[in-house]
Amino acid sequence: MKMMRNFEDIGGFPFSGLCPICRAMASQEIETLTSALSRLPGLGPRSARRAVLWLIKRRETSLVQLLDALDAVRGTLVECDTCGNVDTTNPCAICADPRRDARSLCVVEDVADLWALDRARLFTGRYHVLGGRLSALEGVRPEDLTIGQLIQRVSQGGIDEVVLAMNATLEGQTTAHYIAERLEGYPVRITQLAHGLPVGGELDYLDEGTLAQALRARRPVA
Repeated sequence: MKMMRNFEDIGGFPFSGLCPICRAMASQEIETLTSALSRLPGLGPRSARRAVLWLIKRRETSLVQLLDALDAVRGTLVECDTCGNVDTTNPCAICADPRRDARSLCVVEDVADLWALDRARLFTGRYHVLGGRLSALEGVRPEDLTIGQLIQRVSQGGIDEVVLAMNATLEGQTTAHYIAERLEGYPVRITQLAHGLPVGGELDYLDEGTLAQALRARRPVA
């Protein structure tokens, strides 16, 4: 009974991470897998342990599928030379899609932002990934991002609108302002994502910055 208290009772599997005795009972391979999963965004040590135990219980189905999927992309993931997206082809599927509106270009900070916007299926143009945002505190300068490549894409012509889809943070808005200044000399329309009240949001729960932006962006009632 005393030994059972040292086990994490999930699915009937004794597991490590709670005490030195338990850590000694788990194999090094399982510890390595748990440690690797815990470094993923949104997963801490406890969540990683639960994920590993879940995979162990389903090692003949889900674990095999996961390993096959990881192996399939391990040697094929590449960064698109055109926009900076991550895909298994270069150029990526978005840049190679002839149905995309090449006259509209949406600039985002990271690949995750690109995927989030494209998942909504509301923007039919193409993208440009900066690879980050300007930050004096973190030492991120314009030359550390793909702003130069963006200017080059615009200078080649054929682009009518550049959408600055930066995050609503101080660094994100600083980045958007800098890019807008760099693009002033080109015949393109520069737009920015609207900021303000979220759909379903209640005023009492919103921060002052969001409320201020919503007031500045107010429009006539149709």
